[in-house]
Amino acid sequence: MLVDFAADVAATPIQVEAAAVAAEKDGYDGFGAAETKHDVFPALALAARATSRITVQSAIAVAFARNPMSVAVLANDLQLISEGRFQLGLGSQVQPHIERRFAMPWSKPAARMEEFIRAIRAIWTAWGGERLAFRGEFYKHTLMTDFFNPGPNPYGTPPVLLAAVGERMTRAAGRVADGLLVHPLTSAVYLSERTRPVLQEARGGALDDFTVCLSAMVVLGADEAARSRAEQAVKGQIAFYASTPAYRPVLETHGWGELADQLNSLSRRQAWAEMTALISDEVLDTFAVTGDVAAGLRSRFGDLVDRISLYTPYDIDPALIAQVRQRL
Repeated sequence: MLVDFAADVAATPIQVEAAAVAAEKDGYDGFGAAETKHDVFPALALAARATSRITVQSAIAVAFARNPMSVAVLANDLQLISEGRFQLGLGSQVQPHIERRFAMPWSKPAARMEEFIRAIRAIWTAWGGERLAFRGEFYKHTLMTDFFNPGPNPYGTPPVLLAAVGERMTRAAGRVADGLLVHPLTSAVYLSERTRPVLQEARGGALDDFTVCLSAMVVLGADEAARSRAEQAVKGQIAFYASTPAYRPVLETHGWGELADQLNSLSRRQAWAEMTALISDEVLDTFAVTGDVAAGLRSRFGDLVDRISLYTPYDIDPALIAQVRQRL
């Protein structure tokens, strides 16, 4: 496995840049930044300019908040700035955010995403000299003049990785993407029994040229008190993710469909403390790695993923994460 460093999900663009510099210095293979409180593309532009070796990845950029042309341009520019080290990680977000936060259309998310990525690739191809004539169910791109054509990228087009949980989006990833971004709320069982078979079917059986990336939730701490705080924070994060109906299949795989329903109901009242209390140690140990984290990550995911990063939704000494990276 390649080991990547994931920036704090709330990091500002300047903090992302500093984290990328530190990650490259510490020997990580890649660097990822999320899109929550800030736009991920300016942050990665800073990170790309400040580094020279590691890959830089949007993990994720919200596709449906944009359109294929805008994403094609942004990704092309990041590929230029990074001199070929950029990875375009896309995700759909969920319907309420797309419609009520971004005021953008939502329908048939898996089919829309598959077309979205095909449209991006058609735009990149058009910049290489072919006529732009993409007509789909959701997007139509048929105009590209020389004034707006940047030409072929000297570093090639960046790989496209798609975040997916459910079967339909996973199948779309297998058909049109170069890799899969596995959601942190996952387990080795779900990956091996639900995710990989769908990918293999979509790609005709082989995953040799397909990259599976995982941001793994882990519990780390310098002492027992710190590890206890980390456990509570991770339980809270599991409760938050598991309350989303789109992630119910992950819990169903382990017989916890009823728990997903309870969490969803409580989330409507924003009863976060009650939700966290519902996450047992068994659920924690299923979706997060505790104890000997390096050994646990390798035994669970060593044969299932190609790139891994550590998801720590709590204050943590970077040296503890670096120790895990070295052991991996």
